[in-house]
Amino acid sequence: MTKAIRLHETGGPEVLRWEDTDVGDPGPGEARVRHTAVGLNYIDCYFRAGTYPPPHLPLTLGFEGAGVVEAVGDGVSEVKIGDRVGYATGAIGAYAQARLAAADKLIPLPDDISDEQAAAMLLQGMTAQYLLHRTFRIEPGQTILFHAAAGGVGLIACQWAKHLGATVIGTVSSADKAALARAHGCDHPINYREENFGERVKEITAGAGVPVVYDSVGKDTFMDSLDCLRPRGLMALFGAASGPVPPVDLGILAQQGSLYITRPSLFTYTASRQELLDTANSLFAVVRSGAVKIEVNQTYPLVEAARAHTDLQARRTTGSTVLMP
Repeated sequence: MTKAIRLHETGGPEVLRWEDTDVGDPGPGEARVRHTAVGLNYIDCYFRAGTYPPPHLPLTLGFEGAGVVEAVGDGVSEVKIGDRVGYATGAIGAYAQARLAAADKLIPLPDDISDEQAAAMLLQGMTAQYLLHRTFRIEPGQTILFHAAAGGVGLIACQWAKHLGATVIGTVSSADKAALARAHGCDHPINYREENFGERVKEITAGAGVPVVYDSVGKDTFMDSLDCLRPRGLMALFGAASGPVPPVDLGILAQQGSLYITRPSLFTYTASRQELLDTANSLFAVVRSGAVKIEVNQTYPLVEAARAHTDLQARRTTGSTVLMP
């Protein structure tokens, strides 16, 4: 038996339970992974709260982890026993000491990427990769707006966008987070508690607006974000930390300059094995180059996942957080 954080009903962090679970042997196409680190991401809160309906109950939360392959099932060629691996796009179930996982979703880890780094960066870093390289391809000289610039995805994306030659505007919730974002490539951090970010974006861009807004906040920022876009600009809405965006008359897109909106997902952008490996290898390369630094700013014992969720939702965390089994 191994231990896991289990969810029997949706609700606040208090519904998370530390329980025994039987992992079993891997079936065809599966591998059993013994975790050394588990990633904490805002999507975990969505499933715990019921914002995203859980696929079943009881449920083990978590999409991201790193560890060692300790058994493989029939037909597995992607990994072997003893391999260090990470993952972020397979089935839910990472909040556990060990788990079964689809072998084709496991990513071999380079020797110079630690398990904690992998668990801290795969979901967030691959999200930054597809947003900056494929949802809207950043070009040198562009000015962009990235919300939650001091969060896990934000700190990676600000560094990466700066490396690609962009001027980065980012929103944050405190002076400390503004300093942190600035230290990670954000040229113009805006404390939205003290300033109107829409007005500041217009000031920074001399009224032109930005070609793209990357928004993981949702309800609280959506309408003002549209105002920040230049004609034919793109709103990339990739999360809803403040809640889902309410119904909106799409005619506003025409009124504000033939704007575009997309609701991208990492799971779509890494649907094939080759896309997954290419995305991960792009992330590993930029980290290895030193242009993007992955900083684990918080660690919690896995048994204290409820406290980690509380701190994440209260915006008391910065950068990446890892749960230790």
